[in-house]
Amino acid sequence: MAFLAGVYLLINLVALVMFAYDKMMARKGDRRISEKSLLLVALFGPFGAMAGMSWFRHKTRKMKFKLVPLFAVVHVLLAFSFLY
Repeated sequence: MAFLAGVYLLINLVALVMFAYDKMMARKGDRRISEKSLLLVALFGPFGAMAGMSWFRHKTRKMKFKLVPLFAVVHVLLAFSFLY
């Protein structure tokens, strides 16, 4: 169980870093991470993605990124269903 928690934490950390990196590249005008990739990592690491969106004010106005909190709700529901 601790291994799965560690992997989950790592995935969320990767999501956070990806959002931070994409915001940095956006400011510089350099090549960016595709929205498809950001949404995919957000699907598996929604808490890191939400933190990145909030902290870096990145992708908060894009309609498709409004799905990220829904991903988090699904993760919480899945966690409760597995634990109880």
